[in-house]
This record gives sequence, structure tokens and C-alpha cells, in this order.
Amino acid sequence: MIKINLLLLLSICSLVCFGQHKNHAQQLDSIFATLHAQHQFNGSVLIAEKGKVILEKGYGYSNEQTKELNNAQTIYELASCSKQFTATAIVLLKREGKLDYKDPISKYLPELSSWNKVTIADLLRHTSGLPEFLADMDNHQDSTKIATNADVIRFYAQRKDTLRFEPGSRHRYCNTNYVLLASIVERVSGKPFAGFLQQRIFKPLHMDHTFIYNRKQQPRTIKNIATGYAWATGSFRKISSDQRESGDYFVRTVDGVTGTAKVNSTVADIYKWITALKNNTFLTKSEFEEMTAVTQTSSGKDIAYGFGFMLSKGANKFSFGHNGSWDGFATLIFHNMLKDRTVIILQNFKMGAFPYNNIVQVLEDSPQETEFHKKIALPAATVQQYTGVYQTADTSAGAEAHSITYLDGHLLYNTARNTWDMRFYPISETKFQGIRQASNDSYLQFTPMENGDLKLELLQGGKVIDSGIRKK
Repeated sequence: MIKINLLLLLSICSLVCFGQHKNHAQQLDSIFATLHAQHQFNGSVLIAEKGKVILEKGYGYSNEQTKELNNAQTIYELASCSKQFTATAIVLLKREGKLDYKDPISKYLPELSSWNKVTIADLLRHTSGLPEFLADMDNHQDSTKIATNADVIRFYAQRKDTLRFEPGSRHRYCNTNYVLLASIVERVSGKPFAGFLQQRIFKPLHMDHTFIYNRKQQPRTIKNIATGYAWATGSFRKISSDQRESGDYFVRTVDGVTGTAKVNSTVADIYKWITALKNNTFLTKSEFEEMTAVTQTSSGKDIAYGFGFMLSKGANKFSFGHNGSWDGFATLIFHNMLKDRTVIILQNFKMGAFPYNNIVQVLEDSPQETEFHKKIALPAATVQQYTGVYQTADTSAGAEAHSITYLDGHLLYNTARNTWDMRFYPISETKFQGIRQASNDSYLQFTPMENGDLKLELLQGGKVIDSGIRKK
């Protein structure tokens, strides 16, 4: 009798969990479907909890020309989420005794002897003080050539740049760190960086659709791979960074640089990776703990960044992951160790949103705070009434008037000197929310004044950051 009741209880629990997961899946799908319909999302998603995949789905096109749809097997550039694999390569070489985290980088990169105070640990945790190659080479790189890691090293060896701060004294995110780490992996292992990752990480974990791909430097035909997109200025037409009007043409000139980006993968493969990390089936427990340790600067400030991972760690919390944006792709990979919850969002759209807070609220059955409002339908004339030039209330030097124009039911925000090209959609007759990557709290609020003028307020984080007046 006890056995029968136990089986019945287990069956009931199973049905309840199934129904709960199904309800969560529907709610999550609704969030992403709404964002896609509002030009705020285009990509693939995998959300799992306690080893159960709740949602695994693609939205929108992987290729705007062929109209191929995104799905769970679509391959995306991971952008800065690639850094975790670069860091892991260093961990594997440390395991073999081929390097030490305390080693100065000049031991492996003698060309950079002027940076002999910088250690491998400094590169891993972004405490090096190195200059940012993306900013420096944007001004000096030959636009007709595609740079590689060797070019970055040669560039700084010739310039002999000084460090921005004493190594270990501060934490400042810098892509140059991971470029140099990839080159150290090559010199220590004697293998190309892409081949090392393939042989030592991707192949053992059966990540069969994960690899380094330099799509501008060495283009090839790859099945089910996505093209990254941005909007053409003043338009909802999607274009790739190959077109100069995208504003991202610089990514072409550094497409041969690896370590900081260039790993391509699928949501399914990344889930294999996260599962291996959390279960210590790839790295040892002590290696993973060191990789996700919160350390301190020389002044005692916490560094919430481990080896290629952003960290949230403390009493009753432990999450690790990363986000990224590069070449028309926007990515987010995070795992909550205490909840055993994985969120993987890969997009081939630069301005894509990440509704992370709403995802957590759905999974925890808590009240949903509106993170991304639904667009309401307004007549074109109602939206167009807000166009014009608003003189700013800011009297400081360099302050600019706000320019509002109309685009297909949306408002475009610019200033006289800067093409911000920010798009806002109506959520009420007088308030518009911004479509803006990594920001869900930008708004335009319009208020008619008694004298017939129209007041514009720009809000972020619930606060007015600027305002302007359009005379009647």
C-alpha cells in the first residue's frame, strides 16, 4: 500500500512539474515573440532549470536575403562570450605545468617587455592596465587589410605604450587582455589557437557546431550559420557590417584577431559547455573555483570578474556568465549555480534586447514588472505631431538641440552634431520607449504646455536626464 501511494505521489509530482514547465515555456515564448514583433529580438534562446530545458527556440531570420529562419541549431558569433574559452585554454595549460598565472606576460611575449609587470592573472581578470586595441587600432589600422593577433602585438611593440594604471591596482575591462592570452596559448602549446580550442575543449565536449570563424578574413560556406545585422541609418532595413553605412565597418579590419571574440556556436552546444562546468566533468572542482573566484585589487576592492566570467557571488548567490556584442551579434550566457538555472540568448541583431529580469520572474512565478512594454497602435498623425527640433534646457558648453523625426510608426532621436539613430516606439499617446541594446529604460515623454509649446523629456532609470522645448 505504501509503495502504491509513493508511486502515485511521484506521478502527481511529475504531472505538476510538467504542467509548470509547460506554463513557463508558454510565458517565455510570449515574451520573445513580442520582442521579435517589435524589432527588439532576433535570434535563438535556450532556458533550462535543474537539468530540464524549458524553452529552446529561434525567432526571426538567420539570413535576411535567403529568409532562412533561426532555430536551436543556428550558429552565432559569441562576441565577448568567447573569452571564457580563451581563459579555459590557459587553465588547461596551467594544469599541465606549462605556465603559471603569476608569470609575467613578457616571458611568452618578449616583444612586449615594457609591460613586464603585467601577469597572466592580470590579463585574465582585466587588472593589467593595458590600452584598448579596439580604440587604438580604429585610428591606425589600414582599412584595406585584416589585422591578426600578431599585428596587435607588433602594433604595441612599436608604440611602446605606457600602462593606464599599475597592474593589479584596478579592474578595467579591456579586450587587449584576451588577445594576448590567445597568443600566449599559441606560443606555449605550439598550436594555432583555433586548433587548440577545437582539440582540447570543443571536441571532448562534443560541441560539434562550435569553432573559431574569421568570416571576413577566411569566408566559407557553413550550413545553418547566421549573418549578423545592424540597422541602416534612419531605416529598419537590416545590413551587415560589410556595408560601410552599418557603422560597424571597423570589425572587418580586425576580423583576424582572436581570443577576445570569434568563437561561433549554438545554444545547444553552449548548454553542453555550461553543464560540464557546473558538474565539474571538464574542469576539476578546484580549477572551476579558481576560475570563478572573486579576488581583490591591491587596494582591497572586490573584482567581480574571474577567468572570462562576470560574477555575482556572495551570501546566498553565485552566478557566472558573460555578455557580448560584435559584428552584428549580441549574446548573453549566464548560469545561476544555486538555482541550477541556465539562460543562453544568442542574437544576430546588434540592437537585440535581453529580457533577463522577466525570465527570472517567470521561472520564479513572481509578479512581472514590465521590462519591455508592448507597442500600442497609434495613427501616423498622432506620432508625427511630436517631430521637430527641441531646444535643450542644458546650458553647458556643447549642449545640443534634440531632433525628432518619424519612421514607420516610430520616432527617431538625433542631435545636430550626432547621429544617435535611436528608435522609440509608442507605449502611450505621449510616451515612447527606446529600442536600444542592453538598455530597457530609455524613454521620450511629451507634455503640451499652456502657451502652446511642447516639452520633451528624456528619461533613463526613471530619471529625467535632459529636456527640451519645441516652440509652437
